[in-house]
Amino acid sequence: MVKSDPDTIMEATAAAHFSGLHFDDQYPVPNYKGSNKVPFVIGVAGGTASGKTTVCDMIIQQLHDHLAVLVNQDSLSLSLFSTFADSQIPADSFYRGLTPEEMANVGEYNFDHPDALDTEQLLECLGNLKANQPVQIPVYDFKNHQRCSDRFRKVNASDVVILEGILVFHDARVRELMNMKIFVDTDADVRLARRITRDTLERGRDVNGVIDQYAKFVKPAFDDFILPTKKYADVILPRGGDNHVAIDLMVQHIRMKLGQHDLRTIYPNVFVIQSTFQIRGMHTLIRDQETNKHDFVFYADRLIRLIVENGLGHMPFTEKQVITPTGSIYVGVDFCKQLCGVSIIRSGESMENALRACCKGIKVGKILIHREGDDGKQLIYEKLPINIADGHVLLMDPILGTGNSAVQAIELLIRKGVPESHIIFLNLISCW
Repeated sequence: MVKSDPDTIMEATAAAHFSGLHFDDQYPVPNYKGSNKVPFVIGVAGGTASGKTTVCDMIIQQLHDHLAVLVNQDSLSLSLFSTFADSQIPADSFYRGLTPEEMANVGEYNFDHPDALDTEQLLECLGNLKANQPVQIPVYDFKNHQRCSDRFRKVNASDVVILEGILVFHDARVRELMNMKIFVDTDADVRLARRITRDTLERGRDVNGVIDQYAKFVKPAFDDFILPTKKYADVILPRGGDNHVAIDLMVQHIRMKLGQHDLRTIYPNVFVIQSTFQIRGMHTLIRDQETNKHDFVFYADRLIRLIVENGLGHMPFTEKQVITPTGSIYVGVDFCKQLCGVSIIRSGESMENALRACCKGIKVGKILIHREGDDGKQLIYEKLPINIADGHVLLMDPILGTGNSAVQAIELLIRKGVPESHIIFLNLISCW
């Protein structure tokens, strides 16, 4: 058989793929060296045979123009990507080795329990992938129930990392690394029927043995460890791979996140005002070295006013009914009662006029932080409202450079009793 040029083959193929498989069993390595791009991590959980792998397959097929890697946490996920085997971490990668006592009674060992998995290794693997570093995962030998010391699978960094498994939401540290969490919610009878079909046809097991294992280990593990993690999901997907509309919507959201080349990709609490020609025009004026001082102040104040009003839109509101002059009832909303502003001196004071124009009679505090070098910082002065811990705070600093002053100001507010979720940081220009 004559081998064609691998690159020619990859350019000619029209099939969806998440890494090109070369004849030497190596796939193209994206050039992430020196890049600030952070992979988008998706967690997919659900009961055994719920359709998790099918959902992952459909997501990857629709993200064919992005490199993606599938990470299976447990051996109960049947991989559908054998053609691209080198671009996924094997399903049994994260089982820990059994002790001699456990090996002596391996038939009674529960592989569906969280203790059966090596969560520390999973965390290390995800951490390296998020840092755009390749990982080497040892292969698990189910005959000896130990990791092979001389066999590894190399996985390179990608645009998208999909972590699939029945217990991927169980550990809070793993959840913190995810940008999107999906729970595949399939009827219990359907899952049992799929498992019986899979294990009898593909693994040569008898029906009674499958049902006994399901009743003894699988069902209790689902009730005790898997179903309770459903509350952590951002998206609950009924019917798994049959729910094409929901999967299409999720892929659209993922594409939107991948198209955001700033911190919004990984931090959902970062909001950037939608750019319009008017906003871009004002930014052009304040950045132009030919703009005089009067025009600079005028257009900067206009932009700051928009930022303050946009920030107020993220404050909690309560429903309120009022009587209009015509006697009809209007159902509207009321601002939160406890609200104050805090400016980081000196530049933060330039945002106070816009805040006072939007919020009549609002209390404004001040924080002064002195910088010494690139990393040095020292709190010099703070004057804050007495009841600042009782409400929400608009923290103002128009220019964000290193972020040291903002971090220390937020830490000070937290020490004063302000919940972190009650702090909204308003900023005009960020250097990220």
